[in-house]
Amino acid sequence: MAADGISGAVPTFPLETLHRPAAAVAPDLLGCLLVRRDRRRLCWGVIVETEAYCQSEPACHGRHRRSPSNETLFGEPGRFYVYTSYGMHHCCNVVTDRPDWASGVLLRALDLPLGVEHERRAAGPGLLCRCLGIDRSFDGQLVTDSAAGLWLTGRPPALAAAMASGAMALRNGQRIGISRAQELAWRWYLGASRSISRRAPGDQRPHPARCWSSTQLLEP
Repeated sequence: MAADGISGAVPTFPLETLHRPAAAVAPDLLGCLLVRRDRRRLCWGVIVETEAYCQSEPACHGRHRRSPSNETLFGEPGRFYVYTSYGMHHCCNVVTDRPDWASGVLLRALDLPLGVEHERRAAGPGLLCRCLGIDRSFDGQLVTDSAAGLWLTGRPPALAAAMASGAMALRNGQRIGISRAQELAWRWYLGASRSISRRAPGDQRPHPARCWSSTQLLEP
């Protein structure tokens, strides 16, 4: 079991699926779990929003040059790339595609099993990292290495089934929070969750009585 309290077995994350372009990987990370363990606690959330970035477009950190701060983004797929935004917010990415080519998926939001009062606690990349205690110390860590204290799992079976049926309302649209390459529709999210950082124009937030929540994955 990947995280305490989840009903049923959770599959390990299929590392080989990250050897693809970021725009192909980003929607497949939705529904997976991001798990954090430290000496005091174990916590987890369901990834409900992602964005893809690639060296071929100007919003990517590796567009202009390779440096010590973005070296992980040019490395082997399957590592966490954690950077600091505006000198104060950490952002967690998953490196994809191939070595020597900057490509990654930004984890934008988690649905946490904490109930309605906390549904937006991790609705944004900075909030996500703050909530799970993710900082630059995790940069370069393998995404399947649970011993490192931060890792990914596959989709819980119940959630995988709901996504396959269309019940999770997969949405796709433009990236947000950037000033360049805004025309690329490289953001994906699960519309049935109320934990999205920002919904696409015209997409209404679901009513609490009809939304999906990660609390549904907990053991009875």
